[in-house]
Amino acid sequence: QVQLVESGGGLVQAGGSLRLSCAASGRTFSTYHRGWFRQAPGKEREFVAAISWDGRMTDYVDSLKGRFTISRDNAKNTVYLQMNSLKPEDTAVYHCAARGGRFPATQGPSTYNYWGQGTQVTVSS
Repeated sequence: QVQLVESGGGLVQAGGSLRLSCAASGRTFSTYHRGWFRQAPGKEREFVAAISWDGRMTDYVDSLKGRFTISRDNAKNTVYLQMNSLKPEDTAVYHCAARGGRFPATQGPSTYNYWGQGTQVTVSS
């Protein structure tokens, strides 16, 4: 069974940092591109960041560049999202995802084949 499991979410004050992890099991995702999305209550799921299968290329939504950093460790089948200078508007459920194909590609969630259940990030003001 293929699984992506996120961890590292929680409650943090504005200005703080969190590091999310997404561990894969059931198959190796070393040849898959990985992404992070987030979904706030009442809003659509939105793209946050993506990283190519070999870690050489990254892609970010413009509004988060400079605050969020995506990375991966293929030996651990894990992708990370370092989030700094967090703001209340960053509050959402954060999901990791995996896909094949070209990189970069459209930032929409429909291009991803595998999804985790998500981890809640809450930023208090």
